Amino acid sequence: MHKRLVWYMCPLFIQQLRSHFSVYQPKDMFSLRQAVVTAFVMGTSIASAEAWYGTATWYQPGSRDGACGAPSQNSDLVVALPPSLYANGANCWKHLGIINSDNGAWVDAVVADLCPDCEGNHIDLSSGAFSKLSTLDTGVIDVTWYYE
Repeated sequence: MHKRLVWYMCPLFIQQLRSHFSVYQPKDMFSLRQAVVTAFVMGTSIASAEAWYGTATWYQPGSRDGACGAPSQNSDLVVALPPSLYANGANCWKHLGIINSDNGAWVDAVVADLCPDCEGNHIDLSSGAFSKLSTLDTGVIDVTWYYE
């Protein structure tokens, strides 16, 4: 197993991974390697995973029904997608693996809502999900995320 991990860390593999993910834009080689190791440890298939790079903010869903039709609490690990990625509800209840690009913290969150003000790859996390990645005082963080 150790040899397999070393293979995943080789520079040639990293270059191939970079060319495979057209949307993924790591800040540096460390961020890319961190994402690869995280995916490997979690058992994610690198070849079939599509990574996204963007920003995350947080909101308090309260007990109102989200755009996917069910209420969420602040402590629930849920995410709201921008209209372009929400896709009229096609991504409701899908799991996202979300990694803080700065500190490597990770959370698994479920798509439960729409963020009408979010654009591009900006996602909005419940306060419970955001607090797994950073303190709420931070407000906005850079993230890498993928559909699980």
